[in-house]
Formats: sequence, structure tokens, C-alpha cells
Amino acid sequence: MTKPSTHQNRLISMVVGQDVKHVLKVSLFDNAKEYYTIGTYNLDKDLYIPDKGSVESDSGLRFDYGKFYASKSFFDSVKNRRILRGWSNESSSAEDDIKKGWSGLQTIPRTLLLDKYGKQLVQWPIEELEKLRTEHVKLPSSVIKGGSLHEVLGVTTTQADVEVKFEIGNFEKAEVLDQSWTDPQILCSNKDASVDGSLGPFGLLVLASEGLQEYTAVFYRIYKSHNNKYVVLMCSDQSRSSLNENNDKTTYGAFVNVDPVHEKLSLRSLIDHSIVESFGGEGKVCITARVYPTLVVDGDTRLYAFNYGRESVEISGSAWSMETAMINRSREEDYDRTVES
Repeated sequence: MTKPSTHQNRLISMVVGQDVKHVLKVSLFDNAKEYYTIGTYNLDKDLYIPDKGSVESDSGLRFDYGKFYASKSFFDSVKNRRILRGWSNESSSAEDDIKKGWSGLQTIPRTLLLDKYGKQLVQWPIEELEKLRTEHVKLPSSVIKGGSLHEVLGVTTTQADVEVKFEIGNFEKAEVLDQSWTDPQILCSNKDASVDGSLGPFGLLVLASEGLQEYTAVFYRIYKSHNNKYVVLMCSDQSRSSLNENNDKTTYGAFVNVDPVHEKLSLRSLIDHSIVESFGGEGKVCITARVYPTLVVDGDTRLYAFNYGRESVEISGSAWSMETAMINRSREEDYDRTVES
């Protein structure tokens, strides 16, 4: 990877040189999390050197801040891109897994890029996914006042692709970020979607029941730090995702390295029945959640854009229903199916 100039820098196959960036990934079995650092590699000494300021601890950079582990990548030489996909384990109990006959799945393949500053990776669903888009609903630019929600109609909400952008007009009343709030996951757990604030929570309620007894909330909060800069927190709140108390309903979170004063906050969520993959800050933060709502009616749920903060936010974007992907089976699988029949 040569010295970056834009976030479109590709992660190519093994190349060495003084201006080439390398990524070192660590998958920890104990907590099923994946961390990475960006640095340089000295071929003569067989030595990897993390860039100055790299964090090599639990608070370091991660590929995904939710249920995502054991990822693999490959280089697509035809389209000059590196593609990543990972394993997403269940939130349901082992007993429920046996009843449904399967457990775990692969995430949507993602294109891996190096951000324009060379400080972190950027991930985005591969462009081929857009071929599955069908019914399209445009969300015209509108203001969502504090304490309100707007239902998104016209798409199949259990199998959807939603892309929205939020813009803040007034930052004067932003809450001050306590310097002890260093763990974003704990912060998201303590300040879930039901806890109002000044700038946030605002985002999406997905796989929601009609009376909002169940929903998964993917949202932002904006704080002012001690140095008068603004800090963006992204959360994926599963605490009300299901009435089934046997499910794992852990809430996930991460700080997003974006400047909300000079750029809109983007959020893309891919919803596919039991999995919600969300991309914040144009892919700077990814959070994968596994949810099993119990109040699905006729195979459908509800989708909302919401703002439970006290200050208004402006939203625009689009939503699409998604077709089911065609899965190519191997010859061995076809043979096994023929024998079974």
C-alpha cells in the first residue's frame, strides 16, 4: 500500500518499500474480537513496526465492534480490490440453535481500503450487493425534531439496505464528554437508545415491532470534548431486540473519527432477518449485530428514522428492499442433495 492520498487506496498483495503501509491483524479467541494496527515492514530484518500512536490493547482499532470474528481476505486482481468477510456467531441460545438447525453465518463481503490519512481501514459492502436492490424509497431531506420518529414505508424491512445521512445545525448545546468515558461499549450500554441527550440519540430503529416492544437501534450521539472538539459515538443497541430473554442482547459501540461540524454523519445498515450490519462514517466503523425478534408479523417488521435527542437533526437518504442472493453450490453439495433425494 503506497502512501495514501484519498480513502480509495487499495490494499494490494504483498509489496515492500519505505512508503508502503502494512496491516497486522490479531484474532483473539478468548473474546472473539479482531484488532489491527497499521505500520511498516522491514523485509531485511523481518520486522513489523506499528506507526507512532498505534494502540496495541483492547482500546485499539478493530475490524468490527460487534459479532465479527475469524475474518479472511483475498485480493481481487480483476477489480483491484481486497475483499474481507468474517464469521458472525449467534445471539440465540444453543437450545434454540438446535431447534432451527443451524448456527452462525458469514457477513456480507466488504471492500477494504486505507483511509486518506493512512491511520485506519475503511470497509464498505462490495458493489455487487447493489444488484440485489429492488423497491426503492427516497428519503427527502427533512428535519426530525427532538423526541420524534418517522416510519420508512415501501420496503421489505426484514431484508433491506438503508443509507442515510444526518446533519447538525447547532452544536452549542452538545453535552460535555466526561474524561472517564473512555470505553464506547460501556457508554453505549449506559446511554442506550431510550436515554435522551442533547445531540442524540438519532439514527435507525430496525426490525421493530408495531408497538416498539422490540427493536434494534443503530444511532449516533455527539459530545464536546475537553479540548472543545466534538466526539462522535456510534452505538448498536440490542437491549430491546427481542422479548426472548435467553438471547444475548449485548450493546456495542465505537467512537467514529469524523468531524460532524464539517461533514454529514453517514449511516448504512444492511438488514437480513437475524443480522444487522451497520457502517458508520462511510465505513470507518462497522458494527455487526445478531438479533431474533419474536413479534414478527407475516414475516415483516417496521423501520424508523428517529431522533430521541433534544435538538433537531436533518436527515436524507434512501432505502431498498433486497432480493435473496443466488448461492452457487459445489458439485459435491449437488451430489449430496441428489443422493439424499
